[in-house]
Amino acid sequence: MKKIAKSNFGQLWRLIDQNYELFAPIEKEGKVDFGLWQDGEQVNLELTKTKVSPKGFIFPQSETYLKFKTQGKKLSMEVVSGKTDEYVLFGVRPCDAVSFTLLDNVFLKEPVDKFYQERRNKGIIVSLACNNPEETCFCSSFGIETHVPQKGADIAAWDMGETILWQPQTEKGQMLTDKLADILEIATEQDQAGLKKLQESIQDKVKELPLASVDPKKMAGDLKELFDAESWEELSKRCLGCGSCTYVCPTCHCYDIQDFDGGKCGERFRCWDSCMFSDFTLMAHGNPRTTQKERFRQRFMHKLVYYPNNNEGAFACVGCGRCIERCPVNMDIVKVINRIGGKR
Repeated sequence: MKKIAKSNFGQLWRLIDQNYELFAPIEKEGKVDFGLWQDGEQVNLELTKTKVSPKGFIFPQSETYLKFKTQGKKLSMEVVSGKTDEYVLFGVRPCDAVSFTLLDNVFLKEPVDKFYQERRNKGIIVSLACNNPEETCFCSSFGIETHVPQKGADIAAWDMGETILWQPQTEKGQMLTDKLADILEIATEQDQAGLKKLQESIQDKVKELPLASVDPKKMAGDLKELFDAESWEELSKRCLGCGSCTYVCPTCHCYDIQDFDGGKCGERFRCWDSCMFSDFTLMAHGNPRTTQKERFRQRFMHKLVYYPNNNEGAFACVGCGRCIERCPVNMDIVKVINRIGGKR
């Protein structure tokens, strides 16, 4: 295990930037979100989570596949390559790191999404434990322990106050660690004893969170009974279908493929979509889900029933709490679990 003093962060950022694109939680005008680091940027590692998840770095909100143009009757096409530069994503919270593995189950199974695969392979993920989980967090309900290393991260880190403890988890993580050998120090026994106390403190805080008792396993049971539950009608009436929950969610992965027609030139691109939208999966004959109830039900059945049924019991939620914070009518996955899972 290694460590680095926070007073050396400026040097750390510059060393990483020599070999990689560096993305970190950047604070601008009071707002913190992941962005490209440049000398002089203010990195904020104190905020528990960014407003938007970092999934956009491996699954961009919009990504061009193909460019085409016409000259008379001739049509020429150019396939656009995916991510070309290696990058480091620094300060990813454990819940967001785990979300990458859930997206892997979608995009890296046959047929493999080559654009996603390339972005995933080019990135090195440095996760940072949550010293102070927020009241809207419920990651422990989905088996995520924010105080210990989690899947999806190449390097696990802990904020010890004056220093950051640093532990590589994968070959990519070790490769980055080796490149930073001149600035990283070996952690002492005292450092590791302090880490144990910090981990115990985090565990105690998680147990006291208001949503610590949320149990997604309540959604286990007969598929038809869950699907036909009368409560879907009542719950969906409050939903505005705005899609805010899906756009801040680290595990939502619905997308559309569209063509931009610029006359004699154009592009084919992929962009995020939402199952909460009335035109989602719109086909020539119409839309298979015509009511808000059907669309609302699809979102939560997918996360809590369909996805785990196809992925060895893993839920398509990491309990980050962003949907709770963002929903304008206070309708979220916790309420669905408690209502549908509590009684049909």
